[in-house]
Amino acid sequence: MASCLPLAMTFDYGLFRLRGADNSRKHTSANKGDLTTVKYLVTGATGLLGNNIVRVLIAAGEQVRVLARASSDPRTLADLPIERAEGDVRDKVAVENACRGIDIVIHAAGYVHLGWKQLEQLQAINVEGTKTVAAAVNRAGARLIHISGVNALGLGKLANPADEDSALPGIVECGYVVTKRAAEAAVLEEVSHGLDAVIVNPGCMFGPWDWKPSSGKMLLAVAKFAPIYPTGAVTFCDARDVAAGTVAAAKQGRRGLRYILGGHNLSYLDAWRQMAQLAGRRGPISPMGPLFRAAVVPILDAYTWLRGREGDANSAVLLMGRQQHCFSSRRAETELGYLCRPFAETLADTWAWFRQWGYI
Repeated sequence: MASCLPLAMTFDYGLFRLRGADNSRKHTSANKGDLTTVKYLVTGATGLLGNNIVRVLIAAGEQVRVLARASSDPRTLADLPIERAEGDVRDKVAVENACRGIDIVIHAAGYVHLGWKQLEQLQAINVEGTKTVAAAVNRAGARLIHISGVNALGLGKLANPADEDSALPGIVECGYVVTKRAAEAAVLEEVSHGLDAVIVNPGCMFGPWDWKPSSGKMLLAVAKFAPIYPTGAVTFCDARDVAAGTVAAAKQGRRGLRYILGGHNLSYLDAWRQMAQLAGRRGPISPMGPLFRAAVVPILDAYTWLRGREGDANSAVLLMGRQQHCFSSRRAETELGYLCRPFAETLADTWAWFRQWGYI
């Protein structure tokens, strides 16, 4: 299979510019305290953010090991100069083995489902998996960078974005929100037992290497035509910038602190108009107002009950779409040098990547 990073396509990774993996790169052995030869373990390396983190580390000449399931999509890590450990974050033995000889663990693995169902799987991966990773990292004497999300913090207004300490209550308490919050608590509990850990809270990410896809589903849906838009707002950001910010947090972040890695606080209307324009489609027409929600929420809940399983379109997502999830990245900008590129550039590069890989 050809490299997942064609030489013809260049993506800017903040301070790094990656033009294809150099598979002939010779790595030196990891040295405690020597940040140019630190050996990293990345969980969740097949996901949007984890995959971008791996590529940022490779571009910087770092040694990288990933923990990935044998059943994961082989394209995501193809031809990358990495060491692969097979396993799952729920497997304590696999996690312990993967952490051996590692200096920094970036825990990007997680299960994403915005809804009322699948709580058991969300709990097993997001909470119990994080407990397993945090305990193993602590025993290994390594540093942990835990990838959380702004949803774990709460809400922030478009007119007055929240920071790490000022998020507002009232977020829809779906399983994903509850378990991501509990995962943060598990990390901080391990910090009280000596773990050197930093938490980063990304916003809603777009970008290349979105294999599943994840947040990119929004762009693909709007490109087909999404006439009715949510009335809320979100902090949108680029997975490449978040990846660079995460690596900066690994090197410069203060133990026990959170760092929001957000970007552009936009209403869904503004964001969806940009997406539609990029795709050459008609933009959204009508808001999902109170009457729409009153009519549709019972239908979605009934549909979930009849099917016996919950899809991506459900009442929790609808209710979250009316809320404002807007945040400031000032702490990360000041302490980590975090930067967020223009949203239009992020959308254009995401669209180009989807087109190249046949998603469009």
